[in-house]
Amino acid sequence: MSQKLLDCIEIATAEQVEYTVIWLHGLGASGHDFEPIVPELTLLQRPGVRFLFPHAPIRPITINNGAAMRGWYDITSLDFGSRAQDTDGIKESAALIHDLIENEISRGIPASNIILAGFSQGGAIALYAGLTGQHKLCGVMALSTYMPIQDEALPAITAEHLSTPVFMAHGEMDEVIQIQHAIQSKEALEASNVIIEWHAYPMPHSVSPDEIADISIWLKRQLGM
Repeated sequence: MSQKLLDCIEIATAEQVEYTVIWLHGLGASGHDFEPIVPELTLLQRPGVRFLFPHAPIRPITINNGAAMRGWYDITSLDFGSRAQDTDGIKESAALIHDLIENEISRGIPASNIILAGFSQGGAIALYAGLTGQHKLCGVMALSTYMPIQDEALPAITAEHLSTPVFMAHGEMDEVIQIQHAIQSKEALEASNVIIEWHAYPMPHSVSPDEIADISIWLKRQLGM
């Protein structure tokens, strides 16, 4: 690891930890955003799970008039069809997440027991970092998001990563990242032979109780509960 680790909120469900879930927040939020979800997931005491909720770096965001806020990369427009993607920012944030993964491995958690999750911008980084990184992970969870820089990302998905379980969920009334962008990403990933568990809910750019219930089921399956 060549750089300082991101600051994270850390929650463990038991003293003996066997798995780690690294959960990335959306634009303008912080690691506190999804901290309250842990008790809602109804996870069992065993195996113990360490949740890490990292804070994204503070950077100027073009779509918000250049205001500085926590973000994994810059966004110039909500027009997905025409906007330029912040490739450098995406790759820089993916490298920061890879450092967190390496640190968890050094703490005794194998890559095969690490899940990368994220919402919106955080979900985009989770998909990119989780499917193109050095290690095959236990799973990737991408909520209300899409796969960024697909021209580079899709060819970088190795045969080993194809067996990584991927959970994608999206709101049918999402006004920030319209559901067709998530569906396009899902179909592009499936065309690359990534297996997706897909869910859609009657909600906007948010998280719903039904979604949390499905996340719990999926997490328990990956964690062998």
